[in-house]
Formats: sequence, C-alpha cells, structure tokens
Amino acid sequence: MVEVRKHLGLCPQDDILFPKLTVSEHLYFYCVIKGVPSQKRTEEINKMLTACDLIHKRNEYSEKLSGGMKRKLSIMIAFVGGSKVVILDEPTSGMDPVSRRATWNLIQQHKEDRTILLTTHHMDEADILGDRIAIMVLGTLQCCGSSVFLKKLYELIPSFLWLYTM
Repeated sequence: MVEVRKHLGLCPQDDILFPKLTVSEHLYFYCVIKGVPSQKRTEEINKMLTACDLIHKRNEYSEKLSGGMKRKLSIMIAFVGGSKVVILDEPTSGMDPVSRRATWNLIQQHKEDRTILLTTHHMDEADILGDRIAIMVLGTLQCCGSSVFLKKLYELIPSFLWLYTM
C-alpha cells in the first residue's frame, strides 16, 4: 500500500480539504504521505504553487479559498510528489474560463511520463487534453479512440441513420 500511495494521485469530484490547514500545509502533508524526501519537500511545494499560480495563497487556510482555488489545490495534491498515475474527476468543474484554460495548461505540462485518467462533461476539454477518449453512457463504454477517430466516426453516423431510415 505504501508503494501505491507514492505513485497514485487523486483529485476527486468534490474537494476533500482540511479547512484549518493552509495551502502549503496541505501540500506538505501529501508530500509526507507520498514519501517525498524531507530535503525536497519545500522545493516540490514551491514548484506546485508556482505552476498553479497560487504562490501568493501559500499561507491561506483552505476554507478561505474560492471554489476555483480549492480545485487547483486538489489538482496540486494529485500531482505533488511526481505521481505516476493521476485520476482527475472533473478537475475544472466550477472554474471560470480563464482558470479552466490555466488548468488545461498545467495538466498538459505534467502529462509526460504519467498516466492521467480524466473525466469531464466538456468535449472541448477532452479534445484538448485527451490522447485517447472514451465515451460512456449510463456506465457502459460506447466507443474509444483518438479525437480524430471519434470526430470521423460521429461525422458518419448522421448520414448512416439517414440512409437507414429511408
């Protein structure tokens, strides 16, 4: 289980934060859980705060953060410590367009040498961030492939249905 914790990062759909911990304290706590060596923790925390543009909020209690900033903190927690497998459940929900775009950039910067599983209701988000996209309906996988493959597939469906109904 210790090895799993070192390599797994999770950003749940609902922010699970400690209201009386600061942003830095959250990141420190998860650095310890993920086994980041003590001499590298400050560097890791500063790297994540800078990447998310929250360096000015490092000493702010999580309960005082806006909804978008709480989402960013949850995303930082998922990536902190170099997690190799990161699960992001609707990471940009509730964010304004500018924060959403900044979060997309952050995710793209951290894609290398990681497996990221991201759920979203936004096709533009899936198109920009996904190397492979899976579409599920009522918990059942409907199709899976690259953005280009899915666009071509769904471009053909209306004409197929038109032919079928004639």
